[in-house]
Amino acid sequence: QAELGKPQRNCYTLPGFDFSYGLYTHRTDGGVPEAIGHWNTVKPRTALVQKMPRDFITMNRGALKAGYTTAHEFNLYYKAKDIRRKDDEYSRFKRCPPKVPADFTYGITARPCTPLFVLLQHKYKELWMEQQRALTAAQRIEKKKKDKVCETRTTFLRKHPVPAKEESFWHLPRLEKV
Repeated sequence: QAELGKPQRNCYTLPGFDFSYGLYTHRTDGGVPEAIGHWNTVKPRTALVQKMPRDFITMNRGALKAGYTTAHEFNLYYKAKDIRRKDDEYSRFKRCPPKVPADFTYGITARPCTPLFVLLQHKYKELWMEQQRALTAAQRIEKKKKDKVCETRTTFLRKHPVPAKEESFWHLPRLEKV
């Protein structure tokens, strides 16, 4: 029961000072004396002999030389003569590393450092200003091309009037051929 006039406790009483928390594991080694006395070495594993993949190129060549042509005959030949790939052609350790020059460096080359006098002389600002001037000049030329009025027949005739016809005196039509 709860004590009168006091809130109920929501915790447990802790064990004494001689109590150790966690799980106790028995030591498998003898500590420092046993380590000094002898070495426990790991036994090397025996390499598992893996079955090399079939060499179908050699088996197909042999089946053709034997005169087999159908898929059923090829399957019977595969079962009779199971040829596997050679160990050295499949191994990645036996392959030679690629031939590279002695002074070859992998990766991307570093950007050359900016000379200090270029920064002190404000060369980047001057280059930018030149680019801006060239850009504005190009824009001005484009604007002039756009502002040019297209010529119509009327404006063309105003600039280049048609030459006036020479006035000839009137003649009677019957006298024209004379």
